Amino acid sequence: MRSFLVEPVVTLQPIPHLVLHSSDISNRRLPLVGNNCWTIGRSEDNTFMIRDRWISRNHAMLQWMETGEFYLIDLGSRNGTFVNGRRVSIPVTLQNGDRLTFGQTELDFFCPLSRPASSSDDLDSKEFTATATLHVRRLISVLVVDIRDFTILTRQLDEKILSEVIGTWFRQAGDIIREYGSWVDKYIGDAVMAVWTHGANGVDRDEAIRICQAINALHQMTSNLYQQYPLPFPIRIGAGVNTGFAMVGNTGSGDRPDYTALGDTVNAAFRLESATKQLGLDIALGETTYQHLADQVGNVQFLERYIVDLKGYDSPTPTHACSFADLDRFLKTTLDTLH
Repeated sequence: MRSFLVEPVVTLQPIPHLVLHSSDISNRRLPLVGNNCWTIGRSEDNTFMIRDRWISRNHAMLQWMETGEFYLIDLGSRNGTFVNGRRVSIPVTLQNGDRLTFGQTELDFFCPLSRPASSSDDLDSKEFTATATLHVRRLISVLVVDIRDFTILTRQLDEKILSEVIGTWFRQAGDIIREYGSWVDKYIGDAVMAVWTHGANGVDRDEAIRICQAINALHQMTSNLYQQYPLPFPIRIGAGVNTGFAMVGNTGSGDRPDYTALGDTVNAAFRLESATKQLGLDIALGETTYQHLADQVGNVQFLERYIVDLKGYDSPTPTHACSFADLDRFLKTTLDTLH
C-alpha cells in the first residue's frame, strides 16, 4: 500500500495546485505556492514526497515562470514522466487540467491564476500588487547554455534513454549553477539560462571566476554523460555570457532568490550563444563581460576577439570567444596563481 506525505484537501482557492488521485485515500490537493520551483519524488528532500516504489527518489520538477507558465521537467527518472499519457523528454509547458503521471501515481494540474500566490496573499490588496510587480535595475551577468545537435540526438536515441539523459543533464546543470552562486532562471527546450546579480561596485574577481568555473563544470558534466549512457555520440554544449544592466524582478518568496531578468542584456546572451556556432567555438562573451574579466583577472589571452552579426541587431557586435580547452587551461593557471 502506498502512503503520501502531502497536505490534506482544504477549501478550494484560486491558486495553482495539483490534485493527487488515490484509490485507497481521498484525493489530496498540493498547493503550488511560496516558491517558483517544486520537486516530486520518494526522497524526503522533495517538496512533495510520494511513497510510490515506481517513482524515483528525485523524479520530476515543476517550475513557474514570470510569464505565468509552468514547466514540467523530468529529472532522469527510471520509469518516466507522462503528460496526458505521453512521455516527456524535455521540459514542457503545462496547461490547466493536464493529467500528470509519475510511476503509478496520477495527479491533475490546475492553474486558475497566472502566478502562484503565497498562503498569506490578499489578492485584492494594492500592496500585494505593488510588491508582485516590483522591478529594479541591476547589473547582471546572464549565461545561456544550449545542447548541440539536440534534434539529431532525438532521432537516434530511444525515447526512454533520451528522457533519462536530458533529465540528468537539467538536474545536474541546476546543481552546478547553484554551486557557483547563481540560479536557473529558465529551462527552454534544450537550454538553460542562469543569472548572476552583481553589487554596486560591479563584477568582482570571485564572481568573474565563478562564472568561468560554472561554464567549465557544465562542459565536464555534459561530456561525462557519454560514459553513463549508450549515446550515439558525445553530447556537446555551447555557452554565451553577457553582462549589463537589466530589469530584475522579485517573483517569489521564501529562502530562494526567485528573480527573473528582462531586457537587451538577456537577449544578447542568447544571440552570443548562437554566435558560437558561426565561430566554430564553444564560448562567446559580450564585450562588457570580457572587460570585467580582464579588469579582475588580467590574463585573458585565451580569448580571441571577433566581430559577429547577431540576429536582431543592426550593427556588427564585438565578442570574445574560445574553446572549452582554452577555458580549462585558463582556470588551472589562474587558480594556481590565486592560491
